[in-house]
Amino acid sequence: MHTDPASTATAVLTHLGGPANVTSVTHCMTRLRLTLADPDAADGTGLRAVPGVLGVVADGAAWQIVLGPGVVETVTEQVRVRVEAGIRTGRSSVGAELKEDLRRRDSTPVKTALRRIANVFVPLIPALIGCGILAGLGGVLQNTGWLPGLTPALTTVASAFMALLAVFVGYNTAQEFGGTPVLGAAVAAVVVYPGVAKVTAFGTQLTPGQGGVLGALAAAFLATRVERFCRGRVPETLDVLLTPTVTVLVPGLITLYGLMYAAGTVATAIGAAANWLLTTTGALAGLLLGGLFLSLVMLGLHQALIPIHATLIQQQGYTVLLPLLSMAGAGQVGAALAVYVRLRHDRSLRTTIRSALPAGLLGVGEPLIYGVSLPLGRPFLTACAGGAAGGAFIGAFAMLGTKVGATAIGPSGWALFPLLSGNRGLAAAAAIYAGGLLTGYTVGFLATWLALPRSAPHQRVPPEEPPPQPDPGQQPTGLSGNL
Repeated sequence: MHTDPASTATAVLTHLGGPANVTSVTHCMTRLRLTLADPDAADGTGLRAVPGVLGVVADGAAWQIVLGPGVVETVTEQVRVRVEAGIRTGRSSVGAELKEDLRRRDSTPVKTALRRIANVFVPLIPALIGCGILAGLGGVLQNTGWLPGLTPALTTVASAFMALLAVFVGYNTAQEFGGTPVLGAAVAAVVVYPGVAKVTAFGTQLTPGQGGVLGALAAAFLATRVERFCRGRVPETLDVLLTPTVTVLVPGLITLYGLMYAAGTVATAIGAAANWLLTTTGALAGLLLGGLFLSLVMLGLHQALIPIHATLIQQQGYTVLLPLLSMAGAGQVGAALAVYVRLRHDRSLRTTIRSALPAGLLGVGEPLIYGVSLPLGRPFLTACAGGAAGGAFIGAFAMLGTKVGATAIGPSGWALFPLLSGNRGLAAAAAIYAGGLLTGYTVGFLATWLALPRSAPHQRVPPEEPPPQPDPGQQPTGLSGNL
């Protein structure tokens, strides 16, 4: 169904208390993320009924509206235009102090930290996907010997962004934490500058890229603290000269003689832990990761794993965690298929599944989560069981010595195939990943089939048909929330 971005934006803001009630507007690949000044003014029930809204996650002042890939960008722009227009015309009735007080009360330190880290990395995902696919294509050309004249150029295009990823992380970090973005990028660039090989810290010669995105994140965050410290203390006449100089110099030296070494140690530990986890307890690790990931997606906390994925990609060329986590989507698809077959008289629910299933197969799970499994209750748990089984399947092969990884972050489901890699080559990685998907589909389907009743308690009808008139003497029934 085609969704008009302007009308969707208007309807969303209407149910959130109007543009004046919105204090920040961002988005990720599938969700419009808003911060509200007064969460009590929002109408969650009405918001969920807006055409095009696939789900709503409310956490105090932080609201996430699931719209799906592609749609979310255009709707976000329309929402941003309306919010900014409201600010310009003076329609905002909530003072800055009140907004800040509400934000503090409705955000715990952990949630705020995870959300802000996600805001640093989410804008980088499109480039990570594009470069990851190009890297995979370059690897295929190199292994097959096709187009030898094009392969070096393709490899260069695919690798350039990853080589400078720390700079982009630094830019976004400074922007997110209230600093000057280009100064954050300048300090983070120290991490990847080839000249660091001439520097010795703690008796060890540094290497370019040591610490990776974690070092860049820490360096740029420190730069924002130093810059804000200087802004309030340096005379205005000297601010333009001294503040940028001190902001680059002090965090730059601390990065060289402390942060790179520390972040490098942490990054190495992350890589070693991931390898140990899969080679030693692969099946159990896959079961837990695949089984719990849907809950993280539902809460919007899955974005906090991006720094770990990026660290593994920089270290090993691929992240071994993403294929395991992707199995949660396979369990979700299997559960939805079981609901479709089992509740064959529920035509409205079957229509929802038909429209959401293609996105689910491509790894976008929110439409099925919020439209099917979560409202029914038990199918959400059985979908988690399917994800756990698929994760255990891939983890078991890791214990046997064959690891499956992804060269970029973002896609899952069938969309992850072009980004697969591993220590035994693309063919082995694709075969094991496909086996994991089939396992997730099968277990998710069977577990949901057994958990559901043989027929729906009542028959729903498609939205375009007029609903039947209820018997005045009969109490209405519906699908139980604890199904």
